Amino acid sequence: MGMKTEQKSSADGKVWGFFKLPFRQTGNTTTPSSSLALNLHGESQPHIEGSNRHASANSVSFVAKSLLPTRRRLKLDPANKLYFPYEPGKQARSAVRIKNTSKSYTAFKFQTTSPKSCFMRPPGAILAPGESIIATVFKFVEPPEINEKPVDQKSKVKFKIMSLKVKGPMDYISELFDDLKDQVAIEQILRVVFLDPLHPCPALEKLNHQLADADADFEAHKKPPEDAGPRIIGEGLVIDEWKERRERYLARQQVEGVDSV
Repeated sequence: MGMKTEQKSSADGKVWGFFKLPFRQTGNTTTPSSSLALNLHGESQPHIEGSNRHASANSVSFVAKSLLPTRRRLKLDPANKLYFPYEPGKQARSAVRIKNTSKSYTAFKFQTTSPKSCFMRPPGAILAPGESIIATVFKFVEPPEINEKPVDQKSKVKFKIMSLKVKGPMDYISELFDDLKDQVAIEQILRVVFLDPLHPCPALEKLNHQLADADADFEAHKKPPEDAGPRIIGEGLVIDEWKERRERYLARQQVEGVDSV
């Protein structure tokens, strides 16, 4: 009986230990590992969400910037066309007024898809805030093809006007657009529209007025500046014009008097 009770108690202890041991191991091993995993997950989750949120914000801002229209520095008149009188076999002229509407000095530059048959005057310039200029565009008009109406001829030539913000007044050089090409903005692409010179229309009348103003401005810039006021010769020596003329007149009178004697 003693042996049986001892064996039974030992068996009961083994059985109890068998059922008790897994719970103890589970409590000691799985719970810390699971809590560690939860802690790691909890610590890493905000970082991942933050990075994703930051990346998504950048992507949204990039898309928004790409969809927004480019802020223009120049105002063109006409806005998106160049009107030419249709004169086949001749060099026609068009004009466009360019005004700087920004608050900084702005350089502009012309480009064309047909540089051999077109040129601009001026090809580029630097405008102060609020300043405007009328540019003249010259184009050789090709004769119409067979079975094509003269005025309905469509030209594939296009003109592009680019702008660049500059620090202040300076001499214009086209290399500015090459050196700072990352800051260059495309203002407008102009397409060619032909007008019948024998049939007056508002667009043709406006073109003639703009061409007249452009020619007047060009001639005014060609004339040398008038000499106003006294001239400065040497370092600080001021000679009055009337005094100089009087001295020449008196000298000439003395020479004529000596010759007469």
